[in-house]
Amino acid sequence: MQLKQRRYSLKSKDVKQILSDASQRFKIDLDALFGSKAIIEVVESEVGQIYIINTRPIMFKFVDVFLPLLGFTEFIEAAPKVTVDMGAIPFVCKGANVMAPGIRRVEGEFFRGDLLVVVDEKHGKALALGESLFDTTVFSGVKSGPVIKTLHYVSDKYWNSVKLLVV
Repeated sequence: MQLKQRRYSLKSKDVKQILSDASQRFKIDLDALFGSKAIIEVVESEVGQIYIINTRPIMFKFVDVFLPLLGFTEFIEAAPKVTVDMGAIPFVCKGANVMAPGIRRVEGEFFRGDLLVVVDEKHGKALALGESLFDTTVFSGVKSGPVIKTLHYVSDKYWNSVKLLVV
């Protein structure tokens, strides 16, 4: 299957601004990671905008906010993580929000609105990226209801479109 897409490179001043904005959101220094002369290409398709930095699909634009792709290993390794039980996996992989009873472990410090990586308890693989609905101090005490708003997950349109990209 071939997606209709438009691909173009950004100017260096736009690259600096995007790296700065995304660094703040991801809480990781993208300038240090990719270098001050990073090359960013934007792929626009039916699913939205995917940003390729130095030949690697790294992030996408969701509404007006940058979000890391699940294949952005440096972010996945550095971000706070929430481990879910095996019963939660089918729901998370279909885009459901993460519910408190499915949480097995929490790693790292975070605030409400911060990005979290959701991993499975068996293999520790990243299943989803979400936004925390609580600070770390409150998070573990929540016993019912949603605790993470899922924003990106395995098998969603961004995940699938990255597999079709020719990098």
